[in-house]
Amino acid sequence: MNSLISIAEIARNFAKVAPACEEWSIRLVRRRNEALSVTRGTADPVRRGEDVGAMVTVTAESGERIGVGYGATSDTTPSGLGAAAREALAWARRSAGHLIAVPKPRSGAVQYDHTASTDIPWDTIAMPAKLDRLHELARNLKRDGRITHWQASLFYTDEETVFASSTGDFIRESRGIIVPGIEASASAKGETQTRTLGRGGMIRQGGLEQLDQLAFWAAGPRIAEEALELLAAPDCPVKTTDLLLAPDQMYIQIHESIGHPLELDRILGDERNYAGTSFVTPGMFGTYQYGSPLLNVSFDPRVPGEAANYAYDDTGSEAQACHLIRNGVLQRGLGGAFSQSRANIPGVANARACSWNRPPIDRMANLNIDPGVSTFEELVSQVEDGIYMETNNSWSIDDSRNKFQFGCERGRLIKDGQLGPVVKNPNYRGVSANFWRSLKGLGNADTVRVLGTPTCGKGEPNQAIRVGHATPPGLFAAVQVFGGG
Repeated sequence: MNSLISIAEIARNFAKVAPACEEWSIRLVRRRNEALSVTRGTADPVRRGEDVGAMVTVTAESGERIGVGYGATSDTTPSGLGAAAREALAWARRSAGHLIAVPKPRSGAVQYDHTASTDIPWDTIAMPAKLDRLHELARNLKRDGRITHWQASLFYTDEETVFASSTGDFIRESRGIIVPGIEASASAKGETQTRTLGRGGMIRQGGLEQLDQLAFWAAGPRIAEEALELLAAPDCPVKTTDLLLAPDQMYIQIHESIGHPLELDRILGDERNYAGTSFVTPGMFGTYQYGSPLLNVSFDPRVPGEAANYAYDDTGSEAQACHLIRNGVLQRGLGGAFSQSRANIPGVANARACSWNRPPIDRMANLNIDPGVSTFEELVSQVEDGIYMETNNSWSIDDSRNKFQFGCERGRLIKDGQLGPVVKNPNYRGVSANFWRSLKGLGNADTVRVLGTPTCGKGEPNQAIRVGHATPPGLFAAVQVFGGG
C-alpha cells in the first residue's frame, strides 16, 4: 500500500494558506483498509477503502478573550485547506470567552518522523494467496455436521498521520494494524454455541508476522472442537466463588471498569448525555484504593506491537509510560492537555481522534496490568472451588462504569487446585472497585498476552478507536457467577 499522496508535504506547505492567528495546527490522516474473509466455505467480496483528510485547529483572540476552533476537510488542495482554516478561525472567534480552560502551551518544537517496521509487510503476500490460506483455515473449522456457521477473516489498515503547527512541530507516524478473526458456531437440538479467537481482541500493530505469534493459522481445529464441546457441556453453576479470568476476558474487564471510569472528560461530565459518567471523582486521585495491592495499571503507548502504539498524541503531546494505579491506589487520570488544565489533575498524552474529521478527545491507549509472580498452574492450584472463564461474549455496565455483568464463551470448573469439566454460558457480576479489591493473584510475565479492541466507542459525534490491553490472567475472590442460556 504505497502512498498516492504525500500528506507530509501538504503539512509542510500549510503555512502558505494558514490564517493570521495566535496559533494553528494541522493534523492529516491517510488510511487504507483491506478486509478478507471466508464464510461457510465461500470467499466474501474483498472490501477496500482509502481515506485522506485534514483537521485544522486554530487558537485566536477576540478582544482580550481566547477561542479555539476546528475546520475539517477531505479537500487537501491549498484552496480546500484554506477554506478549512478560515472556518476554524471563524469558530475560534465565536468561542472566545466561552472556553472552560485553555491548555498550557508546550515549550519547544517537536521534530519526529517514524515508520513502524514489520517483519512480513501485508503486501509481500498477494491477496489470492492470503485468501487461499483463509480457505484452508475455514475448511479446518468445518469438522462436523453440527458446525453450522464458520468464518476466517483478516482486516488490515495501513495508516499515516502527520501533525504540524505554527510553533514548528512536525510529527509523522506510519503504522500497520492487523485484526485476525476466527468463528465457529455449533448447533444441535435447538441450541447454538459459538467459539471465537478472541472476538476481535487479537488486534496488533505490525504485519503478517503477528499471525504467527498469535498461532492464527493453526487455531481452526481447536476453535471448532471447543464449540462442539460446549454443546454437550452443562450450564455454569450459580454461586459465589473464586474466579480465574483468562487474558482474553481480563482485557475487557480492564477496558470497561478501569479505562472508561478514569477518562477525565467523563469524570468532568462531558460524556454524560451519551456514554455516561464515572463513579470516580476528582478528589479520589492520590488516595482512593481502587484495587488490591497487587493491582498496578500502566498507561504505555510506547509498547511495540500493541494496538495503540504511538510516540505523540493527536495534539503533539509526548507519550510517556506511567502508572494510573500503583499498588491498588489511584494515581492519575486518562486526560490529555486540555482536561489536565481544566481539572488540575495529572494526566497522560491521550488526546486522540478516530480520523481527520474528528477533534481529539480523552481516550484510552495501551492500558496494561503489570504481571504478578505466579505461573498459570500456580494460580489454579490456589483454588479449592472455583471457575475459570475465557473469551468475552457479552458485557453490560451502568452509566457510571460501576456495576457490571459480563458473559464469557467458555468456562471450566476448578476443584482442589485442578482444572475440571467445561461449562457453558459462564457469567459473572460485580462492582468495579470492589471487584478489583478482591484481586488475589496475577500471572507472571510468561502468561501476559497482548490484546485490545478495534472499536472502542465514545464522543458526540461518535468516534470508534483502537485500544491496546496487555494483561496476565487474574484470580479474584468471592465473585457471583451464574449460567445463562
